[in-house]
Order: sequence, then C-alpha cells, then structure tokens
Amino acid sequence: MPAVAVPTLRDGDVTLRPIRVRDAKPLERVLLANRGWLRQWEATYPGGGSVIDTRGSIRNLLAHARSGHALPFVIEVDGVLVGQLNVSSITYGSLSSATIGYWVAQEVAGRGITPTAVALATDYCFSVLRLHRMEICIRPENGPSLRVVEKLGFRYEGLRRRFIHINGVWSDHFAFALVAEEVPRGVLRRWRAGLVPEGLARVSDEDRAASAHPLQLPDR
Repeated sequence: MPAVAVPTLRDGDVTLRPIRVRDAKPLERVLLANRGWLRQWEATYPGGGSVIDTRGSIRNLLAHARSGHALPFVIEVDGVLVGQLNVSSITYGSLSSATIGYWVAQEVAGRGITPTAVALATDYCFSVLRLHRMEICIRPENGPSLRVVEKLGFRYEGLRRRFIHINGVWSDHFAFALVAEEVPRGVLRRWRAGLVPEGLARVSDEDRAASAHPLQLPDR
C-alpha cells in the first residue's frame, strides 16, 4: 500500500496538520500538563510501562503513514498545539474503512474543537481517500467523547467487550460508525447546519447495563 499524504485541514481557528518529529517536546508538555485528565482514556500495552515517549510515538505514527495505513495529525487552535487525532487501520478495497482516535487538552474541551477536528478528518477520508466507513470506539465512561459522536451523528453499532487495553486493563468500548452514503454533503456541513438526526448515537439500555458489569470469564 502506498504512503498516504497527510493533508492540512482547517475550519475557523481549528487546524489539523501532519504530526512532525519536532512536535515531540510541545506534545510532551501538553500530555504531562493533562496527565490526570487523559490517563484514564490512554491506550496502553499489556505488560508495558507508563513512560511517555513522544518522540518514539511520533516515529511510530509516521511509519504507519508511510505504509499507507494512517493519517497522524496534531490539533491546533490559533496555532497552539492542543491535541492529537489519528486516522488508523486504513483499509481499501472491499472494506474501504478506517478508525479515528483523538484527545484534546482539558482547557479546550467543550468548545467544539474535537467534533470539528473529527468532522474534518472524516470528510477528507470520504471525499478524497474515497473510504466508505469510519469508526470511533469509546469507553462507556468517557462522557466527553460520547458527546462528540452524538453531535456529529455517528451511529451506534454495539458493545465491544474487553476491546482495547486502556490505562492498564482490557476495557469495554461502545462502537460508532458512519458510512459515506449517510453524509453525502459532509459531516461538518450537516452538523453546522443543524441537520444531524437525533438519537443516532444512542446506546441501547441493554448494552449500557452490560457495560456496567465486567465480562464473566470462565474459571481456569
């Protein structure tokens, strides 16, 4: 798969731009300043430590971009780095899909920055990369991220048990998705025009109840 060109995308004061190795230090400062806010949602490696290695992480993201499987961005507001967004697991052909993950600093949360960034990235993947489906998976406890998919009208698809290793444990996630046909005029435009149908991101009562209890594993 050829390398994916990572674009720069803008809407108002929000910019998504390609991550660079020289972002390591400013990124580390933001991560450390928001450690308490972000740790509970942070993807971890089973058996791994908790050392922040921003330079190594950036190099890994860039390697995935070169292989054609990712679009790694930083999120800026008025030129100031405030977070990251990564389009990962890019697949073409009969699947033509990708996954979005993101975080922003606590001081800018709730200002519409994250949904703007997610909408920009999704619209690019649909209109330029010609992908068909975009997915976001969110911890049941992550209220701010759940509000992002609600605002943008990502459709709830189900509960994924022990799906991703988060903050040291295998964690359940709610899965949300959009396909290109649902947003023919774009995610950002639909949201800004107030045309997002209500209830698309509603989690079923059954799944919400199930997520409150750990998956029962068989005795060994």
